[in-house]
Amino acid sequence: MLSPALYRTRIAHRRAAPVEYAFRHRSYCWYVDIDDLPTLPRWLRPFARFDARDHLAGKPGDSLRDRVDAVLSGHGLDVSGGTVTALLQARVLGYVFNPLSLYWCHDAGGTVRHVIAEVHNTYGGRHAYVLSGDGRLATVAKAFYVSPFNDVSGRYLITAPLPAETLEVTITLLRNDQPPFVAAMRGDRLPVSAAQLLRLQVVAPLAPLVAAVAIRRHGIALWLRKVPVVPRHEKAGLR
Repeated sequence: MLSPALYRTRIAHRRAAPVEYAFRHRSYCWYVDIDDLPTLPRWLRPFARFDARDHLAGKPGDSLRDRVDAVLSGHGLDVSGGTVTALLQARVLGYVFNPLSLYWCHDAGGTVRHVIAEVHNTYGGRHAYVLSGDGRLATVAKAFYVSPFNDVSGRYLITAPLPAETLEVTITLLRNDQPPFVAAMRGDRLPVSAAQLLRLQVVAPLAPLVAAVAIRRHGIALWLRKVPVVPRHEKAGLR
């Protein structure tokens, strides 16, 4: 079983059109084996609670493994075998927001065969992209409405290798005749301990809520700069 870890992360977004705009913020996330989620002392659990309902689609009572298996089988992929490790946010004081969660699906021999990249938007929607290979380089058509300033055209170029001492994830949105939009997450691995988790509550308090607020704040900044808004319409294929 994987020993759980924390990553102190640096998150950056950069767009070049129709206006230049970039922002950075710091946060943290968990790296876990989904079949062996951390068990914390009772007094620490308000700062890190793992609930399968917060991740992927599924039925009431499903485990996180059930939900990962359902995503893979829905794509006609073999779900038998090995470990699934995940990079995600836990609930903090009852709140969770996972803009991006990653699941590395290993075969019985320990090789990563598929990566699931789940995206959440601030409207309460979620979408799971399934990538073949080990995550070092993959492309997938965009199929989910995330930002009111981007429609669902284009493709994502994703680099998400298995985390080690450092974490490096980059997602680039590519469209014809447009400069790319780039989001990146970098992080340094930290051991899980009560002291470390409490320290993170000081340097990054209420991290999931802060991330959700930051996305809305930067959206308002783009709107004030008169960046065109793309309506969220199901009939237009925006989900």
